[in-house]
Amino acid sequence: MASASFAPLRHRSFALALGANFISSTGSWMQSVALGIYLTLTTHNAVWLGLLTLAAWLPGLIGSPIGGVMADRMSRERWIQINNLLQAASAIALAAAELTHHLSPQLACFLAIVEGLCGSASWSAWQSLMRDLVEPHEVLAAVSLGSAQFNLGRIVGPVIAAAMLAVANPGWCFVANAASFVVIVVAFAFVHSPPRTIVPSPFAPVADTVKGVRAAWGANGARNGIVMVGVVGVLLSPFITLVPAMGIDVLHAGKVGVSWMVTAQGVGAIFGALGLPMIARRTSRLGVLVGSLFGAAVTEVIYAYCPNLWSALVALVVLGAAYVGCMTGLNTSVQIHAPERERSRVLSLYVLSLSVSFPIGAMIQSAIAHHSGVRLVSAGSAVVFLLLLGLVTLLRPQIWHDMGEPRAQTA
Repeated sequence: MASASFAPLRHRSFALALGANFISSTGSWMQSVALGIYLTLTTHNAVWLGLLTLAAWLPGLIGSPIGGVMADRMSRERWIQINNLLQAASAIALAAAELTHHLSPQLACFLAIVEGLCGSASWSAWQSLMRDLVEPHEVLAAVSLGSAQFNLGRIVGPVIAAAMLAVANPGWCFVANAASFVVIVVAFAFVHSPPRTIVPSPFAPVADTVKGVRAAWGANGARNGIVMVGVVGVLLSPFITLVPAMGIDVLHAGKVGVSWMVTAQGVGAIFGALGLPMIARRTSRLGVLVGSLFGAAVTEVIYAYCPNLWSALVALVVLGAAYVGCMTGLNTSVQIHAPERERSRVLSLYVLSLSVSFPIGAMIQSAIAHHSGVRLVSAGSAVVFLLLLGLVTLLRPQIWHDMGEPRAQTA
């Protein structure tokens, strides 16, 4: 059964792309931790954490659909390279500002907009490319491995960042992130997907995006996954943004404690990403998805009221596993139900849904946390999510069924 989780690695291009993405994820988490600590220590205002998340994710409102349109019109590998070059330039600018003592919260947010725009465009292409690099029955395992590498970066990145921050300027974390984007550019020169027919047509991003919306709306499994990830983004995902505030201002764990908290979530996510495909093979992919959604909500309530760092670390391991089960399950549902011709555009809507909902949720929750406390807002949002899940299960169970296996694959 363990081989089911690692089967996609037998494909050379997928393995190469995954390895490069891991290096990039490590650099991104180094930068994320360094920036979160910088904002918390310089402002002691959780609103800035929300603003940074808003700046990093909201550009996906433009980047995701444009990325989907371009990924359906050109080589997805080349489109990924272009956007990672631009992200490298943004990270270099951030490093230069910090190393010359000119970094401010406002400038950090501005550069986050640049990286967010290019990152969302690149992510849309990567989500659709993934399915081309593996066999159809390996899609869940491939998505799970993608989450595993991202969350392994969540472990390695903060550990390296903590060591670096202990002896050096945060700017060097930003330098490392810039170098990691360059690795993506080089590696994807050797990633090759099967040839596909691209019919030349006038560049019409609005019309092409509308076609993608119609295709997604007509495929219930894809549509439900896109809507559900938006709900997760508003209600559950903001706990990630508030980790520095929870660690420093509530648990009084300091910079090192924050790094360990981020790492703990990453450890749980890796366990979830590698273990859940095996559980899904024994039971069902849909059962794992629904269980992960309920489990993440319950665990976030527990995490919100952990009395000390050690109990919070345990809760974050469990929460990390459940949360990655939510994201991989919803992503896979969109992957397998998206019509082939509009696949990149449909998946860009998934990216768009998360890119818009997460920063909005983070901004709202960070503003409430500033006045009412991190514990209350984290627990309250998780309870609301639990109530919504209960209503869907009792009143609209067809929503879950539509995200199961396509009828052609259930025979």
